[in-house]
Amino acid sequence: MDNKKATLELGTKPVGRLLAQYAMPAVIAMVAASLYNIIDRVFIGQVVGSLAISGLAITFPFMNLAGAFGAGVGIGASTTISVKLGQRDYKTAVNILGNTVTLNLIIGLTFGVVCLIFLDSILRFFGASDATLPYARSFMQIILAGNVFSHMYFGMNAVLRAASKPRHAMAATIFTVVMNILLDIVFIWWWHWGIRGAAMATVISQVMALAWQMRLFADKNELLHLQKGIYRLKPALVKNILAIGISPFLMNVCACIVVIFINNQLVRYGGDIAVGAYGIANSVAMIFVMFVIGLNQGMQPIAGYNYGSQQTDRLMRVVKLSMVVATAIMVVGWTVVQVAPYACARMFTTDPVLIREAMKALQINMMMFPFIGYQIVVTNFFQCIGKVKVSIFLSLSRQLLFLLPLLAVLPHFFQLDGVWASLPVSDFTAFLVAAIIMAYFMRALNRKMKTEAVRQHQETK
Repeated sequence: MDNKKATLELGTKPVGRLLAQYAMPAVIAMVAASLYNIIDRVFIGQVVGSLAISGLAITFPFMNLAGAFGAGVGIGASTTISVKLGQRDYKTAVNILGNTVTLNLIIGLTFGVVCLIFLDSILRFFGASDATLPYARSFMQIILAGNVFSHMYFGMNAVLRAASKPRHAMAATIFTVVMNILLDIVFIWWWHWGIRGAAMATVISQVMALAWQMRLFADKNELLHLQKGIYRLKPALVKNILAIGISPFLMNVCACIVVIFINNQLVRYGGDIAVGAYGIANSVAMIFVMFVIGLNQGMQPIAGYNYGSQQTDRLMRVVKLSMVVATAIMVVGWTVVQVAPYACARMFTTDPVLIREAMKALQINMMMFPFIGYQIVVTNFFQCIGKVKVSIFLSLSRQLLFLLPLLAVLPHFFQLDGVWASLPVSDFTAFLVAAIIMAYFMRALNRKMKTEAVRQHQETK
């Protein structure tokens, strides 16, 4: 089979070419995904107004929380499938596909229904004011109603990458971007449906992409395809999926907690305008973060396969190359924001007060970006090789161990500037921790490889 041959190439093809082959579609897909979120915000900011931007920023924790469950299943399943394919265990890989579908259905429906019931209370907790609550509520009612489709869409895209179909995963994401933009024009610009139109555009575009994904997985000629008997949850498979997925799950949950805390501190020290400024800064920052996440998604099947097949040299080559590329991406992001902060902020709004605050938020928020790429790759690396505890620690360190205490302390001394300053300080501290842990691991790995080389040399005598 062609896709079985593509899977076997993960252990034989030159690492640089493999990373380009797998990462480029993932990078394009992730950047495209961040772009259509930005386009939503641009349309809303320019057509609806600055308060709508602030209302949308209040929904960030919701999106992070929904993403936490989606990442827990999608990344956990795709990583497990990659390892099983590396071990030539194709039957188990197919069963993981079926269990992924079932888990996404259960979690997506449950999350959507529960959050809809308590929507207003949750949004108030997230930092919504009387002025921003109507906008946040209107957006999330539609997003949550379609949550099960969003979960399934992101989960199936992750599995497509693990099944050696990165171009198909890219195509699905680009389709949602193009369709979302077209529907934004119709719903927001022409029909004046406002923030609800943006939410409807997002859900409809993902439903259409999901239909195409399911058609791909229904093809019986594929190595991984939907079939009878694979949907019943198997405790051992679910445990493996969730054990690997717990790291990205906790990372997104922490992001949710942190954004809630940031929003509340921003409202306290800067009002709704500060929340809107953070929404703009976060949107721009996510473009470059998505580049690195896409790079990680391209690295994941290569690292998972070679770890499963015990090809340590190839594993380390792809990780080191990913670190270099991730750092270069973040340096570009830092340069853009430091040189042209006004252009970045003006894209979202014409309000001069919001533009001024957003410029400050952009430059401070992304101050330590040249160091972030390395930390993201290292965290993903430990996840790929099954060292879940290390990955979880690195995921949590920046947000819980460093950022939350800084957000609690610095604003007491520097007010709003203290909220902004907390972000780059925690970024740099997390980078130092990741560098120390990775250096320790590399020394241990080198000792292990030397010992193994000596043992093999003695056996050949």
